[in-house]
Amino acid sequence: MATLATDNRLANPDDFYQALIDSHRDLTAEQSAALNAKLVLLLANHIGDSEVLTEALRIARRGAP
Repeated sequence: MATLATDNRLANPDDFYQALIDSHRDLTAEQSAALNAKLVLLLANHIGDSEVLTEALRIARRGAP
């Protein structure tokens, strides 16, 4: 059984964060939400493990109000 890696695995996390912010620049709220949804689905497909994805959803939701 695979588990979700939650430690920092990005060589340059600040660079990725900036690229993420830049990708949303000049988008409407609807376009930004669509970009996020597409990104989630692309990465979920890349991961491809339902147990890992379910764990990620659980952890992400735990931080939600």
